[in-house]
Amino acid sequence: MRTTVTLDPDVERLVRDRMKQRGVSFKEALNDAIRTGLIRGNARPARRFVQKTYSLGPEQNFRWDKALAAADAIEDEELSRKLALRK
Repeated sequence: MRTTVTLDPDVERLVRDRMKQRGVSFKEALNDAIRTGLIRGNARPARRFVQKTYSLGPEQNFRWDKALAAADAIEDEELSRKLALRK
């Protein structure tokens, strides 16, 4: 199929660089670039998730398995304080 396409100057430079690298015509370089972009455009490369961790120090006096209970107790104390102020 023959058609007219207007390329941005930076895109033209990329296509011409690809022509020189591979020793192919402008048509082949452009078709390869479009084909590659359309095929890979839908599938994003999966990057491995890495969780950053930080040391909490050698001595931990807080029981993390009881964190929700501690949060509930703190919240209860705050609600009691607020209710006491309304008297």
